[in-house]
Amino acid sequence: MRVITGTARGRKLKTLESFDVRPTTDKVKEAVFSIVQFDIDGSVVLDLFSGSGQMGIEALSRGASYAYFVDSSRESCEVTKENLMSTGLFSNARVANMDAFDFLKTAKYSFDIAILDPPYKKGIIEKVLPVLEPKLSENAKVICEHETGLELPETVGRLYLRKKYKYGKIEVSLYCIKGDDE
Repeated sequence: MRVITGTARGRKLKTLESFDVRPTTDKVKEAVFSIVQFDIDGSVVLDLFSGSGQMGIEALSRGASYAYFVDSSRESCEVTKENLMSTGLFSNARVANMDAFDFLKTAKYSFDIAILDPPYKKGIIEKVLPVLEPKLSENAKVICEHETGLELPETVGRLYLRKKYKYGKIEVSLYCIKGDDE
């Protein structure tokens, strides 16, 4: 696993050796960042269910101003901190070892890009979107990585499902704020 481009380009990232962690492939990561490439610069990013932190780190490397990394696994948070230190991006990040729902309920920030990659087949995305939606800026984008065939809601508050992308057994769903006609 590595950072694809930006200030930390080519840096290798650690990951956990566990069946519970499913790192995003470089192909999917490149696709996700081509979807939001014009929204990254200066943005505040939320990497929810962050695992090793590779998605938020990629966003920071590409010019995001700040990233929040949230994972309920202490080991994942430790690996994320190590990866942030090794890439020189730690000063622009906060790592929270806590439940995603608890984090969102107490967060007092507004996110421009949210990346959700929770464990598959547990119905988590459908439950977290309504809690996340009030925490989004007016032009926010939400990227959801999930198993193919998952039927997500067309709308959640101000969010609407703009497009789905398929990469083998993985799908990426893009949510945007209603009225965002980009």
